[in-house]
Amino acid sequence: MASKFSDLVTYFETLATEHIEIQHSSAQKHFYRFEIEELLIGLATDINYPALILEGYDFNYADTISDNILKRRNGAFMLIGRISDSGDFSAIHALFDQLEEIGDDILVRMRADKALRTVPVLRDFAISESEGIPIKVTAHGQYGIRFTFSMKTAVNNTIDETRWNRSPV
Repeated sequence: MASKFSDLVTYFETLATEHIEIQHSSAQKHFYRFEIEELLIGLATDINYPALILEGYDFNYADTISDNILKRRNGAFMLIGRISDSGDFSAIHALFDQLEEIGDDILVRMRADKALRTVPVLRDFAISESEGIPIKVTAHGQYGIRFTFSMKTAVNNTIDETRWNRSPV
């Protein structure tokens, strides 16, 4: 069965729930689905910190020499905190350090889950294709790190005749 975006959302929500610094729960939400633009224009202000925000992804296809079709997904997640005093650089740097450490934890966990083959959506996750960049939304006192990642999944290249209104080939 092919991996879906909803599988990735479920996985990241699990990460947010299980990480002891994020502590997402139904009672205290710390996991969100936003795009970076929503954060930058101020739509993501009523959130609990630290927040793990999963963005959508883009994807492309490759047809390998063995005729297998691969879908490469490029996605991102953000870890966001809040500092009320934008002039308190020590607090801002400490927050960046904390969020970078949480991001390291998440990427290492993704790599380990891929190796265990327990999360199909991570089939070809490549930590070497991940990177992070600090971001700040000073109008709201939000600071964070945006991490990008890439992974490949196989696409079934057999025509499913039940999905077509035509005579079988």
